[in-house]
Amino acid sequence: MNIKRIIFRVSTLFVVIIVTLVSCSKDDDGQGYSYYISKELAVTYNKGYINNLLDIVSGSIPEVSSLKPLVVSDVNIYKVVYKTTIDGKQIEASGLVCVPLTPGDYPVLSFQNGTNTVNAYSPSEFAINYPYQLVEIIASMGYVVVIADYPGFGESFPLPHPYLVAEPTVRSLIDMLYAVKELSISELNGISLKNEYYLLGYSQGGWATLELHKAIETDYSTDFNLIGSACGAGPYNIFLLMQSMLNATNYPMPVYIGYIINAYKAYNQFTNPVTDILNEPYATRLGSLYNGFLSSDEINAQLTTSLTQLITPGFLSGFASSANYSSVRKALNENSITPYHSYKPLLLIHGEKDTDVNPSATETMYSGMIQAGTSPELCKKVIVPGVGHGDGVAPCMIQGILFLNSLRKSN
Repeated sequence: MNIKRIIFRVSTLFVVIIVTLVSCSKDDDGQGYSYYISKELAVTYNKGYINNLLDIVSGSIPEVSSLKPLVVSDVNIYKVVYKTTIDGKQIEASGLVCVPLTPGDYPVLSFQNGTNTVNAYSPSEFAINYPYQLVEIIASMGYVVVIADYPGFGESFPLPHPYLVAEPTVRSLIDMLYAVKELSISELNGISLKNEYYLLGYSQGGWATLELHKAIETDYSTDFNLIGSACGAGPYNIFLLMQSMLNATNYPMPVYIGYIINAYKAYNQFTNPVTDILNEPYATRLGSLYNGFLSSDEINAQLTTSLTQLITPGFLSGFASSANYSSVRKALNENSITPYHSYKPLLLIHGEKDTDVNPSATETMYSGMIQAGTSPELCKKVIVPGVGHGDGVAPCMIQGILFLNSLRKSN
């Protein structure tokens, strides 16, 4: 199933419509706000375009047809620039805010996207990219949809991206939600926000979604009324993720290993030099790979799937117990999500045949949440049969959307 080819054809078919609807205007009205800086209209989708998109995609992904009855409005997609803080310094970050054209009072759905290494493919830089279109059109179902770029992308490029580093990731997501609150005060005619927040994400975004779920519930509940979250294929325990990677003879996506090491080193998460972890020439090469210009495939080609060639013998043998790597273990554990007693509905969903992020990550997190006191009535687990990491995106996210929509109806 080649989803990219299908959506590319759809996007090409409607490109004239899209281009004519793109606006180059930018509203710099954020001087009086604490978070919001500016918005710029990127594209508008009408209901005809949205329904045609869903019709064609449903030919290969039948589950998509279940979303069509939910489409009720045209949608405006804005690039929004806002203030956040990273490493103690205020920066300008960005993302997309997707708004129904029909005036009304709408809940907010925050989507956290998966692993990306190319700045030009970040949400605000490529709003009409097919994966983002399928998220943006959720706004046509009666939500204000928020898609942050994450630090290191969009307006904050070329800062290093804090890949699977919890504090700057959560900070940037929370600050974007504050910015959207300010945006709704006077910048979106006829649109207001309900104090209802829904979270959705996959892969890195599944981890970020659960981090955000926990942060809102435990630290920001007075500002954001969290209704529920759906997390797909997240590497919730990063220590166990690294351990499973190192236990393999060959790992098909060394880009993930390199991304973690590069980000953790850039954000001073551990004290070891990279040469303690990676063999040459990969240790020296690492810093030039995650520059925002190379795709995952291009980075994989500059690394190796052979763990004995990529990773030093000392790290392979001593990762779990050697005192020399205690700072690495500490960093991985501190950026992992500790299961806790949640009082908010949560769906954990994963593809059965995922070799990038083992489904045991979801099994372990689910068991941990239940053991910590979360009710099985609130925390649900679904392992989707027959799909891996890539082809699991659509079925997992569609189930996630339907889960969140059911919460909205019951709320």
